[in-house]
Amino acid sequence: MATAAFPWIFVALYYMFVLLPDIYWSSGEAWKENLLLSRFAAPTSAGILFTMLAAAGLKASWVYKKVQVLAIFDDLDTILLMIPLQIMMVGMRWQLGVIILIVMVLLTLGWKKMGSYNMRQDWKAILLYAVITLAITQGVYLVSKHFYGEEASIHIEVLLPAFVLGMIMKHKHIDTKVEHNVATAISFLFMFLVGVSMPVFFGVDFAKQSAEAATITGAQPMMSWPMILLHVLVVSFLSNIGKLFPLFFYRDRRKRERLALSIGMFTRGEVGAGIIFIALGYNLGGPALMISVLTIVFNLILTGIFVVWVEKLTRSAYQLEMAEKQLEK
Repeated sequence: MATAAFPWIFVALYYMFVLLPDIYWSSGEAWKENLLLSRFAAPTSAGILFTMLAAAGLKASWVYKKVQVLAIFDDLDTILLMIPLQIMMVGMRWQLGVIILIVMVLLTLGWKKMGSYNMRQDWKAILLYAVITLAITQGVYLVSKHFYGEEASIHIEVLLPAFVLGMIMKHKHIDTKVEHNVATAISFLFMFLVGVSMPVFFGVDFAKQSAEAATITGAQPMMSWPMILLHVLVVSFLSNIGKLFPLFFYRDRRKRERLALSIGMFTRGEVGAGIIFIALGYNLGGPALMISVLTIVFNLILTGIFVVWVEKLTRSAYQLEMAEKQLEK
């Protein structure tokens, strides 16, 4: 959980004390808005990371197995913590109570029934499970929206039921060319949809937007592009520094492997983008929103470099381990 908490805290403090004037430093509203918006820095893009590490031939490595656990828990931690953050923003509504109850039931089910069900796990079955899960979560949202309106709707993040479904299934390893091709195609499609869903920043009257904004972050004047890009670099650095926490643990593993594990957590994507969409729903905007979006994009561009770096560190650690075993013989 620390790999999710530290990037979030670093970025939230940066947004508060660097992006906002000092008159807002003691403002509860400003803290609430920035704690919510900066949450995009917490999750690791599990889908992107697993696909690229597997393509690099690292499925059997300790780094791949460990990063699977940490990345998923980062995303799960992010979704669970969004509940109290949303309560801070809108107050305790009965709809949020329903969401908390559903989350507790799902986590209890996943824990008690872990690995209990022998279900099909080829790509057709997985795609069917995904469609059913999405249909249920969207169905709950649309029905509640119809009866209670957009603001009082019940929106369950799809990652949680998908995560629990994976928990209760007995794992089967299916490694065929067709499975790889379908997984790659779906990954490409997914990231394309994430990209086209990002807010538009070109051709927008930012002065008019800030004048009409009802939030502190949205009311801040827009910065110049060079200043925006500078903040993107700093926020990227802070969010990735926060992911280096595993370096201080797993002392039984080589430092190279621990560093590879930490760098593997640098990737951002789908869940971070989801946080941006939630922030937009609360009318958060201004320079902080633009910096957040561009930071995700920048990290996506760097993903290939991160994976190559992880691969080199992991392979060098493996070669050292093999050399030591040869010397022992």
